[in-house]
Amino acid sequence: MAAPLLRWFGPGRRWPLAWVDSGSRHRRGVPTGSASNRTREQSSVAQQPLCTSQKLRKGEHKWAAVVGLEIHAQISSNSKLFSGSQVCFAAPPNSLVSFFDASLPGTLPAGYQITQQRLPIATHGSLTYRVSVGTKRSHMATKTVRIKQIQLEQDSGKSLHDGLRSQTLIDLNRAGVGLLEVVLEPELSCGEEAATVIRELQLILQALGTSQANMAEGQLRVDANISVHHPGEPLGIRTEVKNLNSIRFLARAIDYEIQRQINELEHGGEILNETRSFDSKLGCTMPMRDKEGRQDYRFMPEPNLPPLVLYDTASLPAGAQSQQVINIDQIRDALPELPSVTRERLVQRYGMLPEHSFTLLNEVGLLQFFQNVMKETRAEPKKVTSWVLNVLLGYLKHHSLAVSESPITPSALAGLLDLLDSKAISSSAAKQVFEELWKGKGKTAVQIVSEKQLGLMQDQEALEQLCRSTMEEHPQAVMDMKKGNPRAINKLIGLVRKAALNRADPAVIKALLEKLSS
Repeated sequence: MAAPLLRWFGPGRRWPLAWVDSGSRHRRGVPTGSASNRTREQSSVAQQPLCTSQKLRKGEHKWAAVVGLEIHAQISSNSKLFSGSQVCFAAPPNSLVSFFDASLPGTLPAGYQITQQRLPIATHGSLTYRVSVGTKRSHMATKTVRIKQIQLEQDSGKSLHDGLRSQTLIDLNRAGVGLLEVVLEPELSCGEEAATVIRELQLILQALGTSQANMAEGQLRVDANISVHHPGEPLGIRTEVKNLNSIRFLARAIDYEIQRQINELEHGGEILNETRSFDSKLGCTMPMRDKEGRQDYRFMPEPNLPPLVLYDTASLPAGAQSQQVINIDQIRDALPELPSVTRERLVQRYGMLPEHSFTLLNEVGLLQFFQNVMKETRAEPKKVTSWVLNVLLGYLKHHSLAVSESPITPSALAGLLDLLDSKAISSSAAKQVFEELWKGKGKTAVQIVSEKQLGLMQDQEALEQLCRSTMEEHPQAVMDMKKGNPRAINKLIGLVRKAALNRADPAVIKALLEKLSS
């Protein structure tokens, strides 16, 4: 029988709060954290082309950048890791704090952060992601970054710095909240690549239900370790940019720090092993504290926490009840569909391009919107994809709206596409109907078409008569059309459409003109 996998907590790492870990570090003092404003993420980072090169030219030399990431994802839980205190975003300061969270005398363990250090939950994994490369966005390249380890730890409190009053306020609501820390090997090369990796990890965490991973609410935060060096030479001294809480800011911070280090070195300066923060308003990183010398976090086992034992099917004790043990094989079998599988399914089922499947997943709520439209329309998937990604998403971005805030429902868009599919309206009329639907007056596409008289002419004899009259009025254009001049036939089509008040299908008009001229 295979031996069970043993994992336990130990005194932690990071955050200057006196908490515990199984490799816990004892750091006396107050918890720190980020109090910066959050911004809503709506960008499709996987659609952006990857850095054109990993080697950055500056002056007469080439530079290579090396980026490693540490991700802290808040675990989906109603309570904190080791206390019954509620977990709730935007609660009043210090309203969700137990005696244990506040490390009051008499609580055990207390006074330090708890994390896993010697025996993390998982080690030596990998994360596969796809990026657009080259000038053609349809060309996707598959890349992999190694995962050093995944571990559990407690979050720290949050410091709110008041510069006007020269004081710092402490909010312990977040102290003790369970975090999943994912440590990636330093194998990335620029901000866009790092942003793509984080977005893929965010989608995976959300699909699994591990974390809501809402960066706007601080549920997913990233620390980036960055260094530059000449290719073929040893790696340079790295800096750590802390608490990046936006995918867009992550990309900007990394790219800025890379260029800052290159500029510093090329002007005879040196890079300090320090912690920096990113000022989103100024678009630059700022020093926080230096990290010179080896920091002694004083990791030690936590005696008050028993081992966390994980089993697989082969090592499961005989007669063990499934509710009382953790069977990783059973968990694996129950996993939901992961983003990579979802994208492949979309490509296979609907025949869409791979980059379209990425956009549907990357925009929060867009995949569900698309699928709801598909359930209610007779239109081809290609047509639905085009309208959702090009028209709807374009309007949403122009008005800075999330998919959930769209004034057009899936049912309304499906009704519009049905009219277009049945050739009841033209493409230009469909766009007018869309604009009316966007106004959110509660009218259906059919009602708008009727009120605005946007429906295509159904009387073929009347349309043929319009074509004949137009040809009689423009004999030279007719002669040019017979000689195969495309401009001439387009001119005639436009004239007929104008005479028909734009209610005639251009394809039908063209067929009638060719028939009458033969």
